[in-house]
Amino acid sequence: MDLIRSTLQPITHNLPGPIRDLGISLIGGSCYETLIINIDPTDQECLKLAVSKGLGLGIVAASSIVKVPQILKLASSGSADGVSFLSYLLETTAYIIGLAYNFRSGFPFSTYGETALILAQNVIISVLVLRLSGRSGLAAVFVAALAGAAGVLFSEAPLDMKTLGYLQAGAGTLGVASKVPQILAIWREGGTGQLSAFTVFNYLVGSLTRIFTTIQEVDDKLILYGFVAGFVLNAVLAAQMLYHWNSPAAKPVSATKAKKAISTKNVPESTSTGTTPRKGPSTRRRA
Repeated sequence: MDLIRSTLQPITHNLPGPIRDLGISLIGGSCYETLIINIDPTDQECLKLAVSKGLGLGIVAASSIVKVPQILKLASSGSADGVSFLSYLLETTAYIIGLAYNFRSGFPFSTYGETALILAQNVIISVLVLRLSGRSGLAAVFVAALAGAAGVLFSEAPLDMKTLGYLQAGAGTLGVASKVPQILAIWREGGTGQLSAFTVFNYLVGSLTRIFTTIQEVDDKLILYGFVAGFVLNAVLAAQMLYHWNSPAAKPVSATKAKKAISTKNVPESTSTGTTPRKGPSTRRRA
């Protein structure tokens, strides 16, 4: 250990100012001194805090793309089969409340930053699902309602912290409940459809990691219990994804084919008897 310390200390003692300031802002002056300047990993509390901060920042970074595969899959397939709008509606509602609660509570950004990034991706997916389902008008209403809710939740005048705390308790329930429609959709359709495996498994890992970071950095049982319950249901979704892994995805039916199918059904079928139908008697006079 002494060899490692003597090798690294000339570097850690001369870090650029911006990097030093970032380290202090993340783990505090005391832990920065212990872990970076003195290179002493025996301090368990500082080590746990540093690991928690690293995991938290990793989640925030990964969340910037966690639902991009789902967005691309919807856009390329032209179908929303297997993706529940109700699930995204509930999750988006829970996320916007949670984002406002964490922000106004002054919690470290590394403990909730992914909420904002996932929220933006949820809005895109929700709009895509509605448009692909032929409900473009409802998509506009959804976006407008979300913008109005954000204006209220992030302002202190119309909504005090006590009331926002009650909403956060409900948001935890909504966040957990948001997984149920998706689980039921997969069970009902017998497959995962256009649901992205990348998104599902990243959610599973992310929720487990958030349990650790919340225990280390946030003394709030409402948030902790929400992550625990979310992890359980994310595990169910992951299990469904594995179970249906090799199941063939249902091909979306295009609008043109659907119209042809409907028009075909409306045309009465003629029954062939094998004989040529007789002509009716002519009323024309013979010359």
